[in-house]
Amino acid sequence: MQLDINGILDRLPHRYPMLLIDRVVEMVPGKSIKAIKNVSINEPFFTGHFPHYPVMPGVLILEAMAQAAAIFSFADETGLKPKDEEILYYFVGIDGARFRRPVVPGDQLHIEVIAERLSRKICKYSAHAYVDGESAAEASLMCAIRPMEK
Repeated sequence: MQLDINGILDRLPHRYPMLLIDRVVEMVPGKSIKAIKNVSINEPFFTGHFPHYPVMPGVLILEAMAQAAAIFSFADETGLKPKDEEILYYFVGIDGARFRRPVVPGDQLHIEVIAERLSRKICKYSAHAYVDGESAAEASLMCAIRPMEK
């Protein structure tokens, strides 16, 4: 299954400037996802990181991987996310994060996330990001599912 930006917006609460997934090229609900982030010089973080050599912050690469994980974690066999506005998905842990190369304007970040464990409260993933087939970042991610506080 593939998703364009409209399908992504239907499944994630993130919006500009925090939406970091542009397209889903492959998704197996509850199992794995392959997504793309097109890195443009127009990103707001490049103004200060760094003015004379723009580099995508590593923490935002990790956030992009977590957003990709969120897209497929709640999808059913049809790829549709249940409509539950009362649930929030929190990024709660990172283990073994490694950054292998800088990600710069003009790069296309290919994100691959595999579910290691999904439950009703905690989810664990193995995530990798590549540019031109070369490893840019990798990490084990943990996310928590919590009811929205009112």
